[in-house]
Amino acid sequence: MTDDLAAKLASVCIVEPLWIPLSDNCRLSGRMFAPPDFEHTPVPAVLELMPYRTRDRSRGKDTQTHSYFAARGYASIRIDIRGSGDSDGVMVDEYTPQEWADAVEAISWIAAQPWCTGKVGIIGLSWSGFNALQIAAQRPPALKAIVTTCASDDRYNDDMHYMGGCLLGDNLQYGATLFTWLGTPPDPLIVGDRWRDMWIARLEAVYPPPLRWIEHQERDSYWKSGSVCEDYSRIDAAVLAVGGWADGYTNAVMRLLSHLRSPRKGLIGPWGHAYPHFGMPGPQIDFLGYVTRWWDHWLKGVNTGMMEEPQLVAWMQESESPSNTYQNRRGHWVAEPAWPSPNVTRHNLLLGNGRLQGTVEPASGPIAITTTSPDLGTDSGEWCPYGWGADMPQDQRMEDGGSALFDTAPLSEPLQLLGGPECRLVVRVNKQEAMLSVRLNDVSPDGVSRRVTYGLFNLAHRHSQEVSDPVPVDQPVTVAVKLKDVGYEVPVGHHLRLAVSTAYWPLAMGVPHRLKLIIDSGSLTLPVRSDHSRIELELGDAVCAPYPEHHVVRPSHRGRLAVTRDLQNSITRVEVERSNGSFRLDDVNLTLHSTGTETYTMPWSDPAAATAEARRSVRFERAGGDCEVNTISRLGFQGNFYVFEGYLEALENQRTIFKREWNEKIRRSGAPVA
Repeated sequence: MTDDLAAKLASVCIVEPLWIPLSDNCRLSGRMFAPPDFEHTPVPAVLELMPYRTRDRSRGKDTQTHSYFAARGYASIRIDIRGSGDSDGVMVDEYTPQEWADAVEAISWIAAQPWCTGKVGIIGLSWSGFNALQIAAQRPPALKAIVTTCASDDRYNDDMHYMGGCLLGDNLQYGATLFTWLGTPPDPLIVGDRWRDMWIARLEAVYPPPLRWIEHQERDSYWKSGSVCEDYSRIDAAVLAVGGWADGYTNAVMRLLSHLRSPRKGLIGPWGHAYPHFGMPGPQIDFLGYVTRWWDHWLKGVNTGMMEEPQLVAWMQESESPSNTYQNRRGHWVAEPAWPSPNVTRHNLLLGNGRLQGTVEPASGPIAITTTSPDLGTDSGEWCPYGWGADMPQDQRMEDGGSALFDTAPLSEPLQLLGGPECRLVVRVNKQEAMLSVRLNDVSPDGVSRRVTYGLFNLAHRHSQEVSDPVPVDQPVTVAVKLKDVGYEVPVGHHLRLAVSTAYWPLAMGVPHRLKLIIDSGSLTLPVRSDHSRIELELGDAVCAPYPEHHVVRPSHRGRLAVTRDLQNSITRVEVERSNGSFRLDDVNLTLHSTGTETYTMPWSDPAAATAEARRSVRFERAGGDCEVNTISRLGFQGNFYVFEGYLEALENQRTIFKREWNEKIRRSGAPVA
């Protein structure tokens, strides 16, 4: 960090709380970081809107990010959406029309303030990356540009709920987290004596998010709302779309570049689910400096040269030993002047008896038959890795052993993939419910198998995402499985492997049956980058404002702690921790405790008895009292139904003040009709 930047950071003004009035008499609470002379010299504004409590839970990283923009000449504002943090009202779900309407009002109010030039940008990661796109689709006049990071334009097919129509394990785990934070109280030091009434109102409004999302198993109007892919033309603002190959959200970057007509740029690095100045695996970059160039162009009218640079910049991953965590990911930067790129062409390979090549001899019968163990997938890593725990895919040889395999010959020259492969299969299954897992692996001469990318597909959705049909037993059905976008170079001497199975647990919930899969024929289409040129890109070292003073009581910890195969009882268990730990924030005189665990169980001979359980606990501790929210979320099968059990308890000074339980059965979409 330069001395000049350090001095500017030290002079940043912080307004807390910043109250933003709405037309229905609710107020949104936020923190504003601004240059010292902002009241006399108007500046553009940058917003981030999410429910993750700028007062405490996200206080540190909010300060690191938004202080930086203030030091660069912006009023940078972090707003808690309605019903979260210290904002008025209640929040019942993610990405609602109320959330967008509030944001449009907030933008109008900010643009009209004497300290604002009238030009506004939105930056976001995950939730706030989603609503950056959704708010842009509302077309508020003052909004000129957005930065959307680790988010999606498609809430149904490309979020943590469903993938290819398959229910993801993240639906329960993240849903359990939101279930807990929905019921947390505001800070009495901000909202005053009404804090307890606000808390009770929030608790009474809670409905378990995992349950709500399982109630919508098809692409219905619920998911279409907020999916900007339904009408890209609604977005006029300039869009900088950012992702990481390790993250669960990567596909949207290339879709946005392909379909938006507003000015747009794409940046994809090696990172997990985080801003690239924090992102793991590295290398991290000076992302805030990069984004400042974006803001300077669109909000200040400064020609930074950014729009003359390639439309897509991406990290081309290089083959290395698989690990469940990386400090840095091997690779190099590449660039494409536009996306879709004329430098990327589609190459088609056919599936034969264990082979994957340009031509195969006609088969007299099936080309593969396999019965997958229902616990296949424990080496998958998380659907959405954060990069700072054991959450990345490991050596795939165990998974390959339970799959139908198709291998290419060893490569005589390097192969670069950039984009999304697609696998077309003609298959037969012995049950009316079935899913497919399709993995593309890089296999070295020593046999080590590295997952390059993967896709899932619910066979009940073979005709449409909007309609589910039971699968005809032992009859051929044709499916197209889109694999996740990737940038990856396979070296000389290695070969590609396509692995097909009927389970990917616990990343996906799966089906309550052991399945026999017959593959009659198939093909794989690869996005091959023909020009292997690379760029020497100077994105700088990660720079941000200092983290505010705090004391770590218990470090955060995240990742799969253990996979246990219980030989005596023929069951596999996966134990996961998702704890933000405990830390004391000196400037607000508060200690925040946040813990979470999950346990997944899969009996080998009876997948109908599989269970998933998530426990979460949040406690706010301050001299003179504390508040606590605990939840339990469980999911299992019963006949043709999912069974969800939920429990929520709120305590004040160790005394229960609210308790509620749920026990609901939801028919599985595509399950056979009795």
